This record gives sequence, structure tokens and C-alpha cells, in this order.
Amino acid sequence: MNINLTLIAQLISFAVFVWFTMKYVWPPMIKAREERKARIADGLAAAERGVHEKELAQQAALEKLHEAKQQSAEIVARAEKRAAEIVDEAKDQARSEGERLLTAARAEIDQEANKAREVLRSKVAELAVMGAEKILRKEINAEAHKDIVDSLAKQI
Repeated sequence: MNINLTLIAQLISFAVFVWFTMKYVWPPMIKAREERKARIADGLAAAERGVHEKELAQQAALEKLHEAKQQSAEIVARAEKRAAEIVDEAKDQARSEGERLLTAARAEIDQEANKAREVLRSKVAELAVMGAEKILRKEINAEAHKDIVDSLAKQI
């Protein structure tokens, strides 16, 4: 066989093979490649969105945490203020109760002192009458001279 004829036959079969490949094989491969390229691009975009959303979520979480810390600090401050108010109220109540008890005790002491004075006056009056009786050596009727004894008791 002739080399030229073989070479021409090979050239024709190669041209048919290239035409067939370009007509029927390459379009699905290019389409698959383009679809894959689009999926990869979408995946990368979604990953970037995810990273961005993650950063936003972290920032929002930090803000919420900061707000929660501020609120807890405010609550603690209000609780401490209320505790101080309660302590002050308790002190005021204790002070007023102490003053009331002191006033009551003073009144009771005054009553007891007055009773003691009255008892002392009556005893002094009796002693005065007994002393006068001994001096005069005669009996003095206390009932008859009650006005005099009372006036003496008041003077003492």
C-alpha cells in the first residue's frame, strides 16, 4: 500500500473523529464543566455569606452579652440601693422604737418615783406624828388631824 493513501485515510478519519468529538462529545463536557463551575462559585459565595453571617452573629452575641452585663449591673445597683434603703428604714424604725421604749421607761420611772414619794411622805408623816406623840407624851389621833398631816406631807 501506498503511504500517501494511508496518510490521507488517517487524516480523513482523524478529521471525522475531531468533527464527531466537537459535535457530540465536547458540548456535554463543556456544559458539565460550566455547571460544575457555577456550583463551585455558588458554594464559594455561600461560604463567604456564611462567614459574613457568622461574624454578624458573633457581633450581635457580643452586643447582647454587653447589654446583659449592663442590665445585670443595673439590677445589682438597684438591689444594693434597695438594701441600703431597707437598712435605713430598719434603723429609723429601731430608733423610733427605742425612743418609744425610752419614753415609756421614763414615764414608768416617774410613776414609780411619785409612788415612792407618796409612800415616803406618808411614812414621814407617820414618823412625825409618832415623834410628836412621844414629845407630847400623849396620843394624837391621826384621823382627827389628817389635814394637818397632809399639809405636812406636801411640804416635805
